[in-house]
Amino acid sequence: MALRFGIEEEYFVVDPVSREVVPRAPAVVRRARAALGDHASTELVAFLAEAKTPPCDDLDKLAEQIRAMRAAMAAAAAAEGVRLAATGTPVLGAVVPAPIGAGPRYAESLAVYRGLDDEQSICSCHVHVEMPDRELAVQVSNHLRPWLPTLLALTANSPYWAGRDTGHACWRAMAWARWPVAGPPPFFASAAHYDDLVGTLLGCGALMDTGTVFWDVRPSARLPTVEVRLADVAPTAAEAAVFAALVRALVGTAAAAAAAGDPAPDPSAEMLRAAYWLAARDGLAGTGVDVRTGRPAGFRELAGDLLAYALPALREAGDLDTVAGGLRHLLAGGTGAERQREAYRERGRLTDVVDATLLRDR
Repeated sequence: MALRFGIEEEYFVVDPVSREVVPRAPAVVRRARAALGDHASTELVAFLAEAKTPPCDDLDKLAEQIRAMRAAMAAAAAAEGVRLAATGTPVLGAVVPAPIGAGPRYAESLAVYRGLDDEQSICSCHVHVEMPDRELAVQVSNHLRPWLPTLLALTANSPYWAGRDTGHACWRAMAWARWPVAGPPPFFASAAHYDDLVGTLLGCGALMDTGTVFWDVRPSARLPTVEVRLADVAPTAAEAAVFAALVRALVGTAAAAAAAGDPAPDPSAEMLRAAYWLAARDGLAGTGVDVRTGRPAGFRELAGDLLAYALPALREAGDLDTVAGGLRHLLAGGTGAERQREAYRERGRLTDVVDATLLRDR
């Protein structure tokens, strides 16, 4: 039986004239809830609006849910006189310090994390895949660790930050890297090991609560899922669906390996950190490191290895043609970061970059 899955996405609220980010997310979300209910929500920063799909067991259903969700969010923004942009970092606007949303949880976050919240204007895509238990979710996390840098390179969509080119393909990952519990997860011997470490981090104050475990793979604190949360928000609905299907296949493959007792690779934290940085700097265009072997390898080559690893699960779910076609399109047309820079090169205007990222039913 196919694993159920779904996604959460965040979008920037932008002014349609200046194209700068504006703190109008609460109004957009209130209006969007008429169509999406509590599947539309605010985030820590008032520039950001979030939406999520219900769980689906079929890729075509999920793709339709993503298109409908984006259309509803875009319509709500237009009704409020603003637009939504699908990019991992703000292209234009005065973003530091970020306007923090109202409410006791956000106030507590500001008290705990302080200056980190000032630059927390980032938009990501989280994929949830249903798991029968937390023990398997933790073992899946172990098996996914070698593939995380390649997934980061594939989904890079944040080269600009507040009016400047950062020189990176995924600046959002660089912003996350400063947080105390973020980036690639550690290797865990068991769910008890995971709980012990999280308990220690809570006890010492490095975590506000279990919702602030920001590792790029984690057992969800509130749902029976494993959550893969390393990607920039996708430029298009179709790309978001392809990424979700690829993650589901990776999770299914990892779950089968864990159930069979296959040992998970355990690359060092240092190697993963370097691989992450290379992926964030250059995306698919760069040479990274195969953390399974410690040898340099192009991310395009590693993307082929990743597809081969997930191939049986993709074929079993009936998703192989869609995902393989989506990856071919990405390799030919470039990542979101490459397309943002292409939009800038045409006339040298960052407003054109924002226009290229505006949320549409696509």
